[in-house]
Amino acid sequence: WTPNMDSAILKVMAKLYEDLNGEKPHVAACHAGLECGILGQNYPEMDMISFGPNIKGAHSPDERAQISSVQKYWKFVLEILKNIPEA
Repeated sequence: WTPNMDSAILKVMAKLYEDLNGEKPHVAACHAGLECGILGQNYPEMDMISFGPNIKGAHSPDERAQISSVQKYWKFVLEILKNIPEA
C-alpha cells in the first residue's frame, strides 16, 4: 500500500489533530497500514488512513496500549466523525 499523502481525509485529520493538540501530527507509513493495503487492493478508489493510540509490543504476548494516548485518540475520533469530507 502506497499512502496518498495528498488525500482529502489526511488533510482533514492533520488539521483537526493540530487544532486539538497544538502540534502537527507525525505522519508516516508503517506496519499499522497493513490493513489499508489489503483493503486498497479490493477498493482502490477508497481514501484510507490508519491511526490509533500508541501501541507497544504489537502482535506479541507483551502487546499493550499506552493508556494516556487512548483518551487523546478517542477525542480525535469524535472530531473526525464530525468533520469527514463529502465524497
